[in-house]
Amino acid sequence: MSSDRPRKVLVVGGGPAGLMAAEVLSAAGVSVELFDAMPSVGRKFLLAGKGGLNLTHSEPIERFESRFGARQAALIPLLHAFGPVALRDWASALGVSTFVGSSGRVFPTDMKAAPLLRAWLQRLRHPASGFGVRFHMRHRWTGVLTQSEVNGIALEFATPTGQVEMTGDAVVLALGGASWSRLGSDGAWVPDLLACGVSVAPLLPSNCGFDRSGGWSPFFQDRFAGQAFKSVAIEVRPQSGPAFRRKGEFVATATGVEGSLIYAASSQLRDCISQHGRAEFKLDLLPDLSQARVAAEVSHPRGSRSLSSHLKSRLGLDGIKMAVLHECLTKAQLQDQAALATAIKALPIELEKPRPIDEAISSAGGVRFEALDTELMVGVLPGVFCAGEMLDWEAPTGGYLLTACLATGRRAGQGVLTWLNRGKL
Repeated sequence: MSSDRPRKVLVVGGGPAGLMAAEVLSAAGVSVELFDAMPSVGRKFLLAGKGGLNLTHSEPIERFESRFGARQAALIPLLHAFGPVALRDWASALGVSTFVGSSGRVFPTDMKAAPLLRAWLQRLRHPASGFGVRFHMRHRWTGVLTQSEVNGIALEFATPTGQVEMTGDAVVLALGGASWSRLGSDGAWVPDLLACGVSVAPLLPSNCGFDRSGGWSPFFQDRFAGQAFKSVAIEVRPQSGPAFRRKGEFVATATGVEGSLIYAASSQLRDCISQHGRAEFKLDLLPDLSQARVAAEVSHPRGSRSLSSHLKSRLGLDGIKMAVLHECLTKAQLQDQAALATAIKALPIELEKPRPIDEAISSAGGVRFEALDTELMVGVLPGVFCAGEMLDWEAPTGGYLLTACLATGRRAGQGVLTWLNRGKL
């Protein structure tokens, strides 16, 4: 470093992005003070890995990068520097082996998040450089940030024992989005950065469920809320932008729908509701059968059998799939063979609003990339860098979220090193 003393950097946020920034900095011999409002770091990371930690995805990098939609151009350089292959190598260096699942998703061999986090924290506390990261838990940034040519950058924190002020030569903010606030991501930083003149896009739910227009009937709620629509497909055709169609499964909730297929289309559904007050997707209950085959089976003479028995016998439709037809179609439509066959292949499901952002897996919006330089430094706050989910990007589940959080944390850490080596402070 360009100074006789070790430079000190304040990292605010103990999620993957903040921890990665701290790793880059401490490995370079920088003194790092890391702050988090929660009693321990990585809480959302641990909960996300509860059912099996999805680290990244093994698909070709060009396809991987396409998952980031409108912010693809801003993230491509970061993902080239630290993408799926680099992430797996990084995990391996921590002693965590990985494997590719049948879906192409990448998991630790033991499927757990805790061993990786423990190994990572051990490395951070005792890096090869000798400058370990110091962790300050239950320190919530109050939004106060002051800059001085003499003292550097000062942040104020609320702690169980009162207000404290800490100063550093640079700051990395990795404060998360606004989903799962109980784990620390509450979006409370937005008005503070707006007050500093930072351009911030409104935080919105992403990878979220939706409420169906008019809800479900009491009968459907009682019998089928929590059950999955399996081996189905959904199609979304927005008025502008590409259409979405994918096969998979999702879940009926008490008020609407959620689950992997819905999450994958959530950005289009959410934006459609924002623009038009409603959104619709078409549900294909039998995606492996052609429209002609379904029409032929529906019109096959059924004799004395009930409609439900007929459709179960000819098409295997029963349970929640049969129930949603009764839920969405009139008696006349159910008896109209052409209308019924069409509905089986393209049943309209209208949605009125996304579920609250705090229920979402992730959030969209945040600090706009236009407010940052290529090193993720805030233009109006020299020496202050941003990383992770607090940036204005979104991606589907499947390892994309975690990979991008780590990639932005790495870039922010490297950006700080470049900044410090310029001797700006």
